[in-house]
Amino acid sequence: MYDPKGNGIEKSVGSVQFTETRPPQHLKSIVHRYLDIHTENTLLHDYRFHALPDACTYVIFDQRDRRIAGLSKLRATSEELNLGRNFSFVNIRFLPGVWQDHDEAILSGIVDKPYAGKLPLLQINQEMTGLDFAEKQVVLSRFVDTLIENKQVVANPITQKIFENIDDIKTVSNMAHFAQLSPRQLQRKLKTTTGFAPHDFLKVIRLQQTLSGKDISSYADQAHFIHSFRKATGYTPARYTKKFDV
Repeated sequence: MYDPKGNGIEKSVGSVQFTETRPPQHLKSIVHRYLDIHTENTLLHDYRFHALPDACTYVIFDQRDRRIAGLSKLRATSEELNLGRNFSFVNIRFLPGVWQDHDEAILSGIVDKPYAGKLPLLQINQEMTGLDFAEKQVVLSRFVDTLIENKQVVANPITQKIFENIDDIKTVSNMAHFAQLSPRQLQRKLKTTTGFAPHDFLKVIRLQQTLSGKDISSYADQAHFIHSFRKATGYTPARYTKKFDV
């Protein structure tokens, strides 16, 4: 299955705590993980969080400024976000292709903007005040249940088929075969539900497989792999491994 590594945490900054937990069983076709990242004390320097391309949609809650929340999604390249020296964020990482509410603006890298959309994100943020991470997950799960009830998130059978056969997918043609769609249908469906063209979606899957310790046989050669990895992350594989904990 698709198990994205969404974040690179710098090895040299030990006082930043990052936790990922699985959702309840009934939400596993919708939510990949709940996430918590926070500082235990004020850092000496601003912390730059390295967000990796993973095709997922995130709902982000700033636990230190309850006005800040939002819906975020990366494209086919990574992004470094400046979180400052003292921060606390709780996120929901939705699986690719499940988000259906196209009226809600999806931005890139929301960590400092007050929320002004239609979702009850500020209310949810207030509800989590004073709770530990386990208690916050109960609030988040209730929120996801409401999104499902309103059909704002829906399990995506196309991406599910792709992820179930992820180890056998080397080309866009393979992807179309396992999704049981023509290449043209795949192009339309993926673009609509994930925001990615099949070729870019495959790039993200390939990158995530290497971050998960899988082999690089889907690349033409090692030079091609290094070039693609650097284009997506801004680092060579060796530099990335040295600097981050992925």
